[in-house]
Order: sequence, then C-alpha cells, then structure tokens
Amino acid sequence: MEYKDYYKILGVNKNATDAEIKSAFRKLALQYHPDKNPDNPQAEEMFKEVNEAYQVLSDPEKRRKYDQFGSQWQQYQSAGGRPEDFNWGDWQYQPGSGTSYRTVSPEEFEEMFGGLGGMGGFGGFSDFFETLFGSGMGGAGFSGQPRQRTTRTSSRRTQRPTRTQDVQHEVEITLEEAYNGTTRLLQFEGGRRIEATIPPGVDTGSRVRLSGQADGADLYLRIKVLPHPSFTRKGDDLYVHVPIDVYTAILGGEVSVPTLGKPVRLTIPEGTDTGKTFRLKGLGMPNLKDPQKKGDLYATVEIHIPQHLTSAEKDKFREIKNMRHA
Repeated sequence: MEYKDYYKILGVNKNATDAEIKSAFRKLALQYHPDKNPDNPQAEEMFKEVNEAYQVLSDPEKRRKYDQFGSQWQQYQSAGGRPEDFNWGDWQYQPGSGTSYRTVSPEEFEEMFGGLGGMGGFGGFSDFFETLFGSGMGGAGFSGQPRQRTTRTSSRRTQRPTRTQDVQHEVEITLEEAYNGTTRLLQFEGGRRIEATIPPGVDTGSRVRLSGQADGADLYLRIKVLPHPSFTRKGDDLYVHVPIDVYTAILGGEVSVPTLGKPVRLTIPEGTDTGKTFRLKGLGMPNLKDPQKKGDLYATVEIHIPQHLTSAEKDKFREIKNMRHA
C-alpha cells in the first residue's frame, strides 16, 4: 500500500496552521477543479488527492492520528522495513470509532470556489485513507450533495451523468482462508446472488474489487483476517512457537512444526536454548501479487520442563547436577 504524504500534496510543512492549510487547499483545488479541466483525468486525480489531503489535515482528530502514524512509518522505513511487511492492522480504522467526514459549509464553499460547481461525487478515497480512517461518503463536499460535472461552452453548460458511488463490504476470513484463497456467497436485495473469489495472500486491509456488481458500480470486499491461535503474521512471513522437551534441547532430536499446509519435521541441534528461532524458507503466506512466491515461517522453540517426576528421575537429575559441579 502506498503511503500518502498529505503535507507534500498540499505543499505545506508539518507545522502549518489551519489558515495555511485552507489557503493551500483552496489554491490547488481551484487549479485542478474539474470545471476548469474538462476531460483531463490527470487533473481530476490531483483534485481528488488534494481533497483527500485537506480532509485529513483540516480535521484535528484525523491530523493527530496521521502525524502519529507518519512518525512510526518514518522510523520503520529508516530501519529498512518494506512497505508490504508493515503491520497496517495496528492503525486500521475500527467501525464505530466516531470518525467523521467533514463537509464544506455553503458560506465557505462560496468563499473558496465562487461560481464553480461543487465537489461532491469526487470522493474516491485511496486505500491508504480508508485503512486509517474508514470509508468516506464522498469528499469535502458541498452539503453532501452529489456533484454533476459540466462542460462549459460559449453558449451553454452541458450536464454529464453523476458518477456512481462505489460500494464497500467488510468480509472476515480465517488465516487458513487467506493462505488458500476462498469464496463468499453474497446476496443482494431482490434475491440476486454472486460468488466472490478471494485470492490467496490477502491481509487485513486488502480490497477485492468486483467490477460493476453493485447496481453498475464497483463492489469492494474489504478483508479482515481474524487472529489465529497459533500463528502471528507479519507481511508474508509467519511466526509460531514450538514446544520441545528438555531432553531434546540437551541431546538434540526432531520435532513436528505446524504450518498452514501439512506439518514438517525440524531437526533440533544439541544444546538448543529456549527462544532459539529457526527459519523455514517458503512456508509462510503466499504473496498476493505472485501466489507462487511465499514468505518464510519462523519457529521459536520453548523448552518445557517435565512435571511430576518420580523420585528415581529426580535422583538422576541430582546426579547430573553434582557431576557438573564436581
């Protein structure tokens, strides 16, 4: 997922005041406004980015969260972390958290844009925005009303159809389903059903696009991967704890390691201490873009001390202890 530098998009520094942010937004929004750039998809895309940046930086609560995220993101990148391995789930928007979506008042709209058309209908927030703040219902729009794009001529304004709003639906899946890929049967009003395919490798925050499946609009399945009792996931890599007995730790041996496929045997060298981690190459999650490529599985051993020893067994351990301290 691409990190969005909203300060850079608006051309302001991180200490910019509300007035400076508003001024920068007004200047850029006027520059890229679709009414001034008919049939220019690049300008429209810039207009959406500027709108998204203003949506965040003009809202104190969103700006505070974005700044906290940005600080951690910079530390992560400085340490050499890859974007695909970043734990986005820690920052994911939780439904019901109270995040609001700002709308420009009629007075503010008139001050900023004069006679230009409104901005509703050009929401289309990025994956980055929706991961942090949820799915917006349009952009920094005028009273929440959908905007009709117009083409200006010397004699009249020609109306174009309002863009259809995309629809999102959250789907919860297990880690095993994320590993193997899965399907979901979706039912719509009127009884229409479709079977949606969810590819292997998806993670929390991934979106699966179903083109034209929501009354002509695109339907996006927003994926949430449920926690697993044994495995922890970081990007395409998996982490698991493997218990071993004290005898195997001292003398070496083999143990069974669970995977999301079939279990594998791991050779434990003599004198292995608890906390030792072994890398099992290619036994992690499939890569979303290339399912044939898989991450690694990291197995950390935990030595379990035997319980309820007999008197004879305890005597043997005392004998070994005395030998080592002789």
